[in-house]
Amino acid sequence: MNLSGRTLVARGFHCPDGTLDPFAELAIEIGADGVITRVRRPGADGYAVPADAVRLPEGTLLLPGFVDLHIHAPQYPQLGTALDEPLEVWLQRYTFPLEARYADPAFAERVYARLVRDLLASGTTTALYFGTVHLPATQRLAELCLELGQRALVGKVAMDHPETCPDYYRDASADDAIEGTRALIAHIRALPGNDGRVQPVVMPRFIPACTDEALAGLGALAAETGCRVHTHVSESDWEHGHVLERHAMSDAESLARFGLMTPHSVLAHGNFLSDSDFALMKRHRAGVAHCPLSNAYFAGSVFPLRKALRSGVSVGLGSDISGGPAGTIWETARMAVTAARMLETGVDPALAPEARGGRPGARIDAVTAFHLATRGGAQTLGLPVGAFVPGMAFDAMLIDPSVEAGTLRAFDGETGIRLLERVLYGTSKPNIARVWVQGVQVAGMAR
Repeated sequence: MNLSGRTLVARGFHCPDGTLDPFAELAIEIGADGVITRVRRPGADGYAVPADAVRLPEGTLLLPGFVDLHIHAPQYPQLGTALDEPLEVWLQRYTFPLEARYADPAFAERVYARLVRDLLASGTTTALYFGTVHLPATQRLAELCLELGQRALVGKVAMDHPETCPDYYRDASADDAIEGTRALIAHIRALPGNDGRVQPVVMPRFIPACTDEALAGLGALAAETGCRVHTHVSESDWEHGHVLERHAMSDAESLARFGLMTPHSVLAHGNFLSDSDFALMKRHRAGVAHCPLSNAYFAGSVFPLRKALRSGVSVGLGSDISGGPAGTIWETARMAVTAARMLETGVDPALAPEARGGRPGARIDAVTAFHLATRGGAQTLGLPVGAFVPGMAFDAMLIDPSVEAGTLRAFDGETGIRLLERVLYGTSKPNIARVWVQGVQVAGMAR
């Protein structure tokens, strides 16, 4: 069911500005290019629905597609495994050996095609992907996103530091890291039929994995090409401490010094960002990919989400495949609510409630989590998606609570935030009936 050039009538939710906007009937006019041209509700002046309008089935709900700001595409085969190890051990013992396998184009093809299809079927319409150091495999990831219809931002991992990266898996030099990134940028921008749906990203893995020469060169390349930057920032005590010891400044300050904090760049995790770091990010218009599931395993702390939002920093959600046990934004959004509540109350049962070290006012609700999963993530990237308003691309999913194999059930009389809560917490893949990107169906029921 392709909707380009059609008018769609639907019931559902969106959250354009952080406030929940439920609609019982919304007429969405979609241009031939898949961009929303007009949105109307019953009772508005001139409201009329064309006879050939597409009316979605009664009982179904239309939501904007999800935006995932942090995915390690090559790590999909190890999703949910070895999470009992510290981050630095997990990387060296499990992750780097797996990522080294992407020198094999056939292996890369199998994993990346499966990942993109699975994410689309789960409602992730926009994805920000880490690749590996291998240029051909990362080029193929970008091609698959374009072929399968996903909106994506793709980067070749840059990691050249001989003291922190294994001999068998790293860029041979800073020049190789920089020129490989340059080649990927040129390849993605020249892909036939790519009108900006898939975009390149400058992607140092994180400061511990890169020499200063590589960091400086990648910062210069980002300025030269206008590409966003995606990397990790202050994820764990180990990473945060490494940068403080090596550069005598915070992770965020060091990234800014190397030109790696540009508008709509995305810094993943940020658990140990200070007030001055948040102010720095706001000035540079960089945002955070909040990854609450992986933070529970590797960070040793809870990201102060509410504080970041109050500071004016853009925030979206990241599944961090495979730094956590789940691979979709559904689970990530649920955990974002849970983690914020635990930060507010504190967690040590041996202490009295007032002594548990919680942060008053830290909690978020389902509306905030839904906003971060949709328009919040899109704003972090500077992309016109994530809500049903004129000028934005029609990236959306259709939720069907009636599917027997699904885990979502909706009952008569539920509306507003209570219905949203049920959808956010209860939806599983069988409930996602259709998924569209730019008005074109890319997953779900027979197209």
